[in-house]
Amino acid sequence: MFVQNRTARSLDGVAIAYSISGTADIAILFIHGGLADRSFWEGQHSALSDCYKVIALDLAGHGQSGENRQTWGIPQFGCDVTAVIDAERLDHVILVGNSLGGVVAIEAAMRAETRAIGVVGVDTFHDLGRRIDPGWAREQADAWRHDFDGTLERMLQALFHPDVSPSLLGDVRRRMSGISPETVWAMFSSFAGYDTGAIARQLHVPVRCINGDVYPTDIQATRNWVEDFDAVILPHTGHFPMLEYPEEFNRRLTAFGNGFLQIG
Repeated sequence: MFVQNRTARSLDGVAIAYSISGTADIAILFIHGGLADRSFWEGQHSALSDCYKVIALDLAGHGQSGENRQTWGIPQFGCDVTAVIDAERLDHVILVGNSLGGVVAIEAAMRAETRAIGVVGVDTFHDLGRRIDPGWAREQADAWRHDFDGTLERMLQALFHPDVSPSLLGDVRRRMSGISPETVWAMFSSFAGYDTGAIARQLHVPVRCINGDVYPTDIQATRNWVEDFDAVILPHTGHFPMLEYPEEFNRRLTAFGNGFLQIG
């Protein structure tokens, strides 16, 4: 398994770093969540590249991608993803997004049009359909700017079961500590007023979820916004199932991928 590191240019010129392995016609493109990076998907290259072209990118401001963005927001992150789709000339791609990356995947699927054949959210879409409250977005942005370490610690404690492996928690904390607080402030500020339901209702590809059980997933409520939706809930699993239970995660993802191909 050979992994190549490449760079694409987003619509506004920001450099988007990504890794790619495999040579299959069908691609799986992995999108990390806020404050994370493409290293969260390292295990998927070796597990899936025999059957898929596997791609994982760093969204702008994260990992090795550029920070020189003037206008931040979920639509701009969606452009980061389609820049990679365009650069690799992908005709059939499954978009997989963790946390914030799930909504970004929906944005990217809309922009990719017929090239996207399915979306898989990973511990996300619990509250799909809401408009992000501007007051909440401002509070979050200010908290990250003024107390980055404390805000990160509180967030991590809310994303895992109490008995999570200390080594896993420490590894996630380390990986999420490298982002600029100013980038996080700009990112959270940009979420104000974003309507997750409006974009989801325009989607015409199946959407699936692989979620943990720290927070409840209301499958029926999500179907009010995405008609072709289903989810699997992994017991005693937190926000990063691909790190906590990688074999089970990869098995579930492969099953969803096979289902998309049958639908197509």
